[in-house]
Amino acid sequence: MNNNNIKSFLNWRNKKMKLSRLSALLLTIALITGISANNLYSQAGGAAVPFLLISPDARSSGMGEVGTAIADDINAVFWNPAGLGFHNWVGNVDDPEERSPYRQIALSFSRWLPQFNADLFYSYGTIGQFIESLDGTVALNFVFMNLGEFTRTYENGNVAGKFLSNEFAVGLSYGTIVAKDLGIGFQLRYIQSNLAPATITTQGDAGTGRSGSFDLGVLWKPTDLGFFEDKLSLGANLQNVGPKMTYRNESDPLPTTLRLGAAYTIVKDDFNDLKFAIDIAKLLVKRDSLGSDPVPKSLITGWQNPGAELSIGAEYWYESIVALRLGYFTEPSRLGNRKYWNFGAGVRYDIFRLDFSFINTIEENHPLANTMRFSLLIDWK
Repeated sequence: MNNNNIKSFLNWRNKKMKLSRLSALLLTIALITGISANNLYSQAGGAAVPFLLISPDARSSGMGEVGTAIADDINAVFWNPAGLGFHNWVGNVDDPEERSPYRQIALSFSRWLPQFNADLFYSYGTIGQFIESLDGTVALNFVFMNLGEFTRTYENGNVAGKFLSNEFAVGLSYGTIVAKDLGIGFQLRYIQSNLAPATITTQGDAGTGRSGSFDLGVLWKPTDLGFFEDKLSLGANLQNVGPKMTYRNESDPLPTTLRLGAAYTIVKDDFNDLKFAIDIAKLLVKRDSLGSDPVPKSLITGWQNPGAELSIGAEYWYESIVALRLGYFTEPSRLGNRKYWNFGAGVRYDIFRLDFSFINTIEENHPLANTMRFSLLIDWK
């Protein structure tokens, strides 16, 4: 991909023009996904708020963006909320005097498209706790995507002022065990997209969109399956299901996605823990020149779009102290043609776990090249 594809969008800040709602949508997709202008609409299926598709934590990112069948910490709120159901007590779980409810906090940060110095950044946080009376774990989370500061100019070139663009979401998640080795979970989410003030858009309407969505996940971790017991896990998560993102009198579909995943623990003993995982993500958005299909129709018509994202990754822990991770992400050309290797590492000390990931793109000079994520996980006691 040529750097000019993204630079042309970043230079929009100084152009002597006003912004339409569609231009704002395409600009947002370009900045968040880092793909060429030619692939903008196809990559997200014309969907709004693509920041909801970004892997929030450095651990999963370092494994090629997998996590649907792992979901073994509080970051399950993104990958598969059913994973929350497997977290209940810590300590001596059979002794009410010595056990305590599961609690975790997670924080993540990443500078987005760092090579362009575009002032973009992504931040995420979640906190959760097992609640005995609800027989499950409840979590709150937020995601914030800063799209930077933009300069508005008049036709004569004089500066008219500056404005900030951002998008965010807040969510409430719950997961529980419904049968032996089987968990389910859901997330409810409020979404807001602040692309531009009313004085910027050609229609004179504020470029602010609002919507809500839900996720629904299931996770199976068999403990009595012969050779596969306590090694295999299978998961599915239907994400971002909800009404279209509404910008006053117009709207765009959410990036509804079905994630399917499998994970397998190859080795686990007192010193070594080696895990392999694979995820497939299918975007269920159907859009053409006449418009887009609403939910639930798009859950069926979205399958008419060929192709899906594929993520493969592995994680190795030594003495549960130091971790190394490797992964690969790929997607078809019609979805944006992103292909890259992911590398990651982690270290655990007492109640803290610090994770790091790095993207090495296959294509030279790709905007996502050298993107780094940093995450902190705390076992809150």
